[in-house]
Amino acid sequence: MNLVWLDDFLALAASGHFSQAADARHTSQPAFSRRIRALEEWIGADLFDRSTQPARLTETGEWFRVIAQDLVSRVARIPGEARRHVEASSVTLRIAATHALSFTFLPSLLRSLESTMTLGPVQLVSDVLAQCESLMLQSKVHFVLSHAQAKAPSVLDTDVYMSCKVGTDALLPVSKPDAGGAPMHALRGRDQGPVSVLHYAEPSGLGRILRAVLVPRLEGVPTETVFIAHLASVLRTMVLHGRGLAWLPQSLIEDDLRGGRLVEAAAPEWRVPLEIRLYRERQLMGRAADRFWQAAVELPPTTDPNAAPDATA
Repeated sequence: MNLVWLDDFLALAASGHFSQAADARHTSQPAFSRRIRALEEWIGADLFDRSTQPARLTETGEWFRVIAQDLVSRVARIPGEARRHVEASSVTLRIAATHALSFTFLPSLLRSLESTMTLGPVQLVSDVLAQCESLMLQSKVHFVLSHAQAKAPSVLDTDVYMSCKVGTDALLPVSKPDAGGAPMHALRGRDQGPVSVLHYAEPSGLGRILRAVLVPRLEGVPTETVFIAHLASVLRTMVLHGRGLAWLPQSLIEDDLRGGRLVEAAAPEWRVPLEIRLYRERQLMGRAADRFWQAAVELPPTTDPNAAPDATA
């Protein structure tokens, strides 16, 4: 039996029309009909009643549909299961991390973990959160490291995945200071003129958080969007050039704040608290990944004095 026949059969079972099913399978109707007939000859029984329009499944066809769906599902799982067998002996960890965390928090996390375990090779993908999530959904990485906020859940916040908190952060509204040290672009209230604001583009995870947490509050404050970008590092550069106010991760701008190159541009209630979380599939792929996860969950509180790691389902 040719596995292609199963998809042909299911396409025809769904529509009942040979022409539509052939189009869906990107083949000619005569060739499609020959494949259906070949499947029936292999089974040894008619699967479709062709005396009606649209064609209907015979009793045998109804029985075989359940089997065909199960076989197609099993075949689709084979690559992922094969990867798991290969990964069982692999020592390479594949981590997807958002851009900001890739060069701020991740190096210190790896350093902390190396104090309790021996790390093998680490393969890092640094991208926007949407792409990191996509890699995890496709089982192409072991872990995703990202900012998290309860009001803006990730697509990984489901029963299929687990996460643990490995750090804390915050989004701070900041601006370049003027000659007197005051913010050039400050968020003061409803009575002020429009404030120039730099925003995150749609695929950004930090943008997702800000839209969920701050946009309703900003509706009552006059603002003007002057720049949009995917990356916090790009927004930071524009803020340093005096283009406007932006909410940037504290982990990214600590040196700028200490050096006076940036100053907070709004009252403390405009800060957005964040967690830094490590996500994984419930079924990990390989011993190295399992050891890495256990070490992350068991990080001592001294690694992050503000919050010890806590695993959540």
